[in-house]
Amino acid sequence: MTRTDAPPAGGPTRAMWRAAHTPVAGVPRWARITAYAVPFTVLPSGLWRLPIVFDGGVGVGERAYVVLLSIVSELVAFTAVGLVAAWGERFPRWVPGLRGRGIPRLFVIVPAALGAVVLTTVWTITFVTHFAGATLRGEPIPSAFPTEAGGWEAAAFYVCYLPLLLWGPLLGVTAYAYHRRRRNR
Repeated sequence: MTRTDAPPAGGPTRAMWRAAHTPVAGVPRWARITAYAVPFTVLPSGLWRLPIVFDGGVGVGERAYVVLLSIVSELVAFTAVGLVAAWGERFPRWVPGLRGRGIPRLFVIVPAALGAVVLTTVWTITFVTHFAGATLRGEPIPSAFPTEAGGWEAAAFYVCYLPLLLWGPLLGVTAYAYHRRRRNR
């Protein structure tokens, strides 16, 4: 086997990692940082929810919901990396009929920009109403809510959920960088 035929060091997992994370040429460093930061703004809230799965008083449906919510949230957040990686510019080989073709830039920019606006709005309204002592429905926050317990429970909740306020703005900045880089293509 020649050197060019050799599998990448670390095997297929390492190759997939590189394909998903390696930025394309022309991506500014600040855009890479914001894109990679997005999944980390969502991760703490997912980790905070997961202990609910082990609560004896929680049903199977609620357990599945919590796990799926955490996984789907993280996967959606990871799409921000596509704004700086090659998989955000070209369809993968496994997509029939579109293999290797360029992704139209508006096909990426419009959902990213809308997502940034929606996420910024939702999380801002959520925290403003919460700090005002109400739920999104306008009802008083229940006494069993973690922030009402005070102490370490409230601190853990805020440490895990406040980063969600950054999700929308970071996505917006990364989408803007994608737009600037691809506007003439």
